[in-house]
Amino acid sequence: SEQSKLKIRNVYYPPYHSKYNPIERVWSSLERHWNGTLLSTAKTVIEWTKTMTWKAMSPVVNLIDKIYSKGVKLNNKEKEELESKIVRNSELPKWDLTITPIAVDF
Repeated sequence: SEQSKLKIRNVYYPPYHSKYNPIERVWSSLERHWNGTLLSTAKTVIEWTKTMTWKAMSPVVNLIDKIYSKGVKLNNKEKEELESKIVRNSELPKWDLTITPIAVDF
């Protein structure tokens, strides 16, 4: 089997640039779609979200119900290990980075 590295590229918009963020632009479509429906349960939110469309596409919707630990702190060695997997764009190091977490068999 061929071994490839999984790469994840994150490009963040600064907080004041939401008009350029496609996720922010989809939100208004979702709000119009559910048209004031009481979103009282996670199931209701998921079902309404699955039935919306934006630019003729429906979203893929999954509930992540994992409980994340609060207050987790990394020591310097752990931070360095994680940072070694990150390649930052030299022009925008805070907003544009590529992560190569693990080798993946395909």
